[in-house]
Amino acid sequence: FSGAVRLPSGYKNPAILGATDGVGTKLRLAIDAKKFEGVGEDLVAMCVNDLICNFATPLFFLDYYATAKLEIESAKEVVKSIANGCKKAQCALIGGETAEMPSMYEKGDFDLAGFAVGIAEADEIDRSKFVKSGDVLVALPSSGLHSNGFSLARKVVSELGLKFDEKVGDRALIDVLLEPTRIYVSDFLKLKDKITAMAHITGGGIVENLPRVFPAGLGAKVQKSAIKTPEIFKILAQKVEESEMMRTFNMGVGMILVVPKENVDAVLANSDGYVIGEVVNGKGVELV
Repeated sequence: FSGAVRLPSGYKNPAILGATDGVGTKLRLAIDAKKFEGVGEDLVAMCVNDLICNFATPLFFLDYYATAKLEIESAKEVVKSIANGCKKAQCALIGGETAEMPSMYEKGDFDLAGFAVGIAEADEIDRSKFVKSGDVLVALPSSGLHSNGFSLARKVVSELGLKFDEKVGDRALIDVLLEPTRIYVSDFLKLKDKITAMAHITGGGIVENLPRVFPAGLGAKVQKSAIKTPEIFKILAQKVEESEMMRTFNMGVGMILVVPKENVDAVLANSDGYVIGEVVNGKGVELV
């Protein structure tokens, strides 16, 4: 009736952390396109990427799959994708639940929810107490839109009259939109001793997510020109004001690392990150 996992040893004062999330309206796009090979990775990513921001190492994952009527082939693709996500997150998939609810969902529709648990040293969970003025902000690239802003993205694609098979660079638009959310667990495990804090850039963008890691009295200066923004965001910006783009999408930045100056070279040498700004005295995020 339940999954079990053995707690790892070596922690002095361990705490268990949990995170839950879904895929949002990206799932509507995947269902319409009948492309399910990435949505399970999205589900895992949205949970574990939050856990690591509290310096928790993911332990296990559970999924919930609700549908009108279970379509075996689609379900197999989704579960395989969840398993792939768990491999990337280096955590165990210890169970899940599948529910058929024809009175709740239209034929062909389904919904996903996920739940991840991790472990951390209790005194390492609150990262804001370690952040100081002068720390450097290093951006880790996103793989695309990740799993946020798809209601707006779908509206813009419709208004622009774009078709799923139109090319963005050398890839079909639908493949770019449905590119799975990047999972940053391996980056965290490699870099945790060199960084102060992490901000997962989800709904709300850089301007709303980054301040969550700052203590009172500190904010950030971010160089807009330094952000490496993929083509898909430039397409969406044809119909969306810049301020709304920055508050809805990650703009190509999936995770921001707060790094002490003396560790910046080591972090850059051991990741695909790049510098976009610094921590300053003040409040919020100033885009310059």
